[in-house]
Amino acid sequence: MTDATTPSGAASQASFLSKERIIAKSGFNRWLVPPAALAIHLCIGMAYGFSVFWIPLSKSIGISAAVACSPDTGFFDQLFSANCDWPISMLGWIYTLFFVLLGSSAAIWGGWLEHAGPRKAGVVSALCWCGGLLISALGVYHHQIWLMWLGSGVIGGIGLGLGYISPVSTLIKWFPDKRGMATGMAIMGFGGGAMVGAPLATELMKHFATPTSVGVWESFVVMAAIYFVFMIGGALAYRVPPTGWKPAGWTAPVKKANNAMITKGHVHVSVAWKTPQFWLVWAVLCLNVSAGIGIIGMASPLLQEVFGGKLLGNNLSFSELDAAQLTQIAAIAAGFTGLLSLFNIGGRFFWASFSDLIGRKVTYFVFFALGFLLYALVPWAGHLGSVAFFVFAFCVILSMYGGGFATVPAYLADLFGTQMVGAIHGRLLTAWAVAGVLGPVLVNYLREYQLSIGVERAAVYDITLYILAGLLVLGFICNLLVRPVAPKYFMSEEQLAAERAIGHDAAQGGSSLEWSANPSSTPVAILAWLAVGIPLAWGIWITVQKAIVMFH
Repeated sequence: MTDATTPSGAASQASFLSKERIIAKSGFNRWLVPPAALAIHLCIGMAYGFSVFWIPLSKSIGISAAVACSPDTGFFDQLFSANCDWPISMLGWIYTLFFVLLGSSAAIWGGWLEHAGPRKAGVVSALCWCGGLLISALGVYHHQIWLMWLGSGVIGGIGLGLGYISPVSTLIKWFPDKRGMATGMAIMGFGGGAMVGAPLATELMKHFATPTSVGVWESFVVMAAIYFVFMIGGALAYRVPPTGWKPAGWTAPVKKANNAMITKGHVHVSVAWKTPQFWLVWAVLCLNVSAGIGIIGMASPLLQEVFGGKLLGNNLSFSELDAAQLTQIAAIAAGFTGLLSLFNIGGRFFWASFSDLIGRKVTYFVFFALGFLLYALVPWAGHLGSVAFFVFAFCVILSMYGGGFATVPAYLADLFGTQMVGAIHGRLLTAWAVAGVLGPVLVNYLREYQLSIGVERAAVYDITLYILAGLLVLGFICNLLVRPVAPKYFMSEEQLAAERAIGHDAAQGGSSLEWSANPSSTPVAILAWLAVGIPLAWGIWITVQKAIVMFH
């Protein structure tokens, strides 16, 4: 009988999507895995750019102008009404559902993903995300917003969660020498998804717009088809290394000051959340994200209201500007938003890679200390009229916001080991779900309150920014308290072997567990990188063009 615990035996009995079928063979090029992860993350990252649909959808019946519902139309009536347009406030619930479902689905199914493998999780993610877009298209066509909430918000949100964490464990195992850089490459794609998807959606809506349609449902269908091809391609390209594999010539470094947190053991996901380290890192992520995500949502009005006419070279306040001037500063603010997007995506790769050099804990110290300083100085820059420092400060802040997402998987691998880091990361993403509500609510409601008590628009964000600086102080303290995980939490050799058996993590019988890439795979790797690099470069170029407006 063939030994089913070996890849050769398991592969002959396993289904096409199972983890046993994707254990790499000697000579496999590990640089083929990051493009597979990017292919999925660039698609699901469009969640960040969904606001491009809000204004067209708010006029989907009236086409040129919104058809308002009658004053006596209740909330539940609007859910099923096909006779009046949806307010943007109702459409915005899709954005909230995205990140609540992302965090909760990653937490619920993270353990399943570790056992099922990234290929199966990637395929399920593609079906959910693209299927959700098709259901949303049906909702737009029949003008039923509950179908959009169900399709993109709930089903698509589940696809977000599975797609987001699907490559984490795999990449960390393929790059034990560059954990931060590896996760930074993939999660960079999530930050860049809107750069590609938003201009694509805009062009599609222009193409499909007619006197009777705003072109949204047709755009959803086309984007679902494009994303499905990329996501399935990425999922099928995933490979996992055999247990014990390492790059040729690499040895684990001895403990030094910058890697003292790196453990040699492995903690089970059912135990990890009971450790103080898990909840401290949970708070670290939540506080870092809360401080950044609220600013992302208000970046455009923030710049316009703080500087007003100074953006055009005059001293008029925002409320004193005429319609033409407001249009001009809105274009400048759009450039500011684009610039923040560039730093958000660049920070994911830069800071995660930098953390390989200085350590994950020190990297978060930089985030919180530098972030506190910048948040505290931004009101001062606003009152002085220093647009340059204001823009610089928020660009750095957004780079650290993105960097926090990209660095945390490597932080978890350092603390809890690599065996179940994907599942542990999934549970940690509940911090993102909390921050996705806390950050925007804090910024938006404090702004409204400040305006209601007569604070001038140029100063309405001062208190908010000081409170965000205070959140970063709390994050600094939480990070300071993180210590190496106690050995009592580690799995025993027997438990680890059992977990690896469940997860089909078997070594290749008789083959080397230390190899360099086969030279013949280099052209394939180049093509894989071009497949994801060209769309990403196009999105970055479109964003740069918008950002250039700021410098005219």
